[in-house]
Amino acid sequence: MASPRITLYFDIGSPFSQIGFHILRNSPVFSKCQIDYVPVLLRDLFQKCNNTPPIAVKNKLQWIQRERLYWGHRFGVPITDAVPEGFPASTIDIQTALCLIAKELPEKLVSVVEKFYHIFWAEADTKIATPERFFAVFENELGEEATKKIQNTLTTSDMKAILLENTQRAFDSGAFGLPWFECVNTDGDQEGFWGIDHLGRLADFLQLDTSLDQSFRVLL
Repeated sequence: MASPRITLYFDIGSPFSQIGFHILRNSPVFSKCQIDYVPVLLRDLFQKCNNTPPIAVKNKLQWIQRERLYWGHRFGVPITDAVPEGFPASTIDIQTALCLIAKELPEKLVSVVEKFYHIFWAEADTKIATPERFFAVFENELGEEATKKIQNTLTTSDMKAILLENTQRAFDSGAFGLPWFECVNTDGDQEGFWGIDHLGRLADFLQLDTSLDQSFRVLL
């Protein structure tokens, strides 16, 4: 029997993507799932959906802050209490670079994403999204040679096209915000789920054992 499959579409600049990423990586509920991580550009996803950015909606930023802290603390996610200075930050460069890593060094993608999320959302350093900062992380995580290759390739239209294709793929599967989880259960049925507060439904669709993680009790 095939394992349940989850594709997480994410953007480093999305706090709820960080929470979703952490839960998939650390909760025993998902230990038997095959999980793929796909970088997208949240800005472009909003544009495709004609979706107003959350901070442009009156009162929504305050709601996002409360929800971010609630779910982050509920699932033990390393997360800053204060909104990081400079949020929201442009993430097109860092997301494009992650597309390149996913293509050339897929075995390194998860560890690099984990590092970036920690710097952006636990250390509250939004400047990690700028090339001069994230290339320094690449050197530590990937080595000098691989980092130079990424630097030389980052500005090509092919890499930006991959980011746009990933974003289109998320949109085509039904996404209108992040995190977006595209799921396939053991029967081959497919369904998409949006947001941390739908993880209970996601687990039910994939027939996962939520009793393995007490943090899920609030979702049931």
